[in-house]
Amino acid sequence: MAAAPQEGTRRAFDAAAADFTALGRHLWGPIGAATAAAAGLRPGERVLDACCGTGASAIPAARLVGPDGVVDAVDLSGPMIDELRRLSADLPQLRAHRADVTTWDAGGYDVVQSALGIFFFPDMTADTERLIGLARPGGRVVFTIWRGDAMAAAGRHLGRAVAAATSAAPPAEREPHLIDRINQAAAYATWLAERGLAEVDVAVHELRLTMTPDVAWLVITGSGYRGALANLDPDVVDVVRERYLESLRAEGVTELDATTLIGVGTTRLPVPNR
Repeated sequence: MAAAPQEGTRRAFDAAAADFTALGRHLWGPIGAATAAAAGLRPGERVLDACCGTGASAIPAARLVGPDGVVDAVDLSGPMIDELRRLSADLPQLRAHRADVTTWDAGGYDVVQSALGIFFFPDMTADTERLIGLARPGGRVVFTIWRGDAMAAAGRHLGRAVAAATSAAPPAEREPHLIDRINQAAAYATWLAERGLAEVDVAVHELRLTMTPDVAWLVITGSGYRGALANLDPDVVDVVRERYLESLRAEGVTELDATTLIGVGTTRLPVPNR
């Protein structure tokens, strides 16, 4: 992914920050808590939480490591980091940083984790490998991704709604991405092992959202989908919302698949000299 799309992603999440916390009660919170739980965190450990957003996995991680531990939570979005600092004011062990985690220099972490972040990297493979390298030898790595077409239905219906509201052509198909080849448990486990991790395990975290009108729209305004609304006038956004909800109703969409794959592995210990 080139720098320009990455900048577009950052702007989308900047805009979504206000609704990110509201959607978190339904979506980000359960996924983040499951990610932190899978890490097996212990008091006093050092954790790097990459692409932290407003802290869905960083905040539970900070509670698990306790006051003697440290969680460095890193995200490109300033508004997300501002919201995380507000939400974690009672957790001094959580240090929120506005930064590009693909150039993060600190290392030696007991745990490196990222909930729904690695597929946004400019080079998913190379940047994930670099992130893994920030864990100490024998440290744990936990990366959560969407399973299959999870969340895709919301994007399809939004694309149709934006096209209808703006009299534009239907959106083009998304270009193929690595995530399309590894979004099932077995393929994801193989890919993580190829990145040098040992003892890889991939757990399926089932989650479905009941798509009331309010939740359905929060899925758009409180996520990266918000970027599709960035250049629209407020009155056009109102039309998009109505067309989007109409599209969901027309196809009988009453719930959204938000199932994730939580991949866990350990970094390899050095081979002793003989």
